[in-house]
Amino acid sequence: MPRKGLIIVHTGSGKGKTTAALGTAFRALGYGWKILMVQFIKGAWHCGELDSATRFGDQLQIIPMGEGFTWNTQNPERDRRKAHEAWEFGAKEALTGKYKMVIFDEINYVIHYNYLEVERVLDFLKAKPPMLHVFLTGRNAHEKIIEIADLVTEMRAIKHPFKKGIKAQKGIEF
Repeated sequence: MPRKGLIIVHTGSGKGKTTAALGTAFRALGYGWKILMVQFIKGAWHCGELDSATRFGDQLQIIPMGEGFTWNTQNPERDRRKAHEAWEFGAKEALTGKYKMVIFDEINYVIHYNYLEVERVLDFLKAKPPMLHVFLTGRNAHEKIIEIADLVTEMRAIKHPFKKGIKAQKGIEF
């Protein structure tokens, strides 16, 4: 049976999309893979995964390029520009051949908000190196992204501590 680099989508309203992608990355690190994660929204606050990544040297690169949740900003043009900068960086790096896995973290949000054109992402996915595994995370994955993907998982929120007034916790949500 042939092998190929998979296109994997983690979407849905439930928690765990980025966490699942990082879990797969952790597994791949055990085999010596080199991995890049480009974060499209995170960047305005500190996340524990950044500290963990430093322990793997250049084997795991996590690059936060966002400025926080787009719904908190009053400058959609700046959000659009930041999304394009993150995409240009991530797509260019993915094509260098240095990585076996690239995670475009929270890219589905920026596509959903029309900050990044889905066609640009589709063109990349169709032309990506054959053995490169690509993750696309975030709610509201575009139907065309779902269609081209090899694996799609939808995280569904059933219960969340936030509904009880419990704030996000270090080590769990960030």
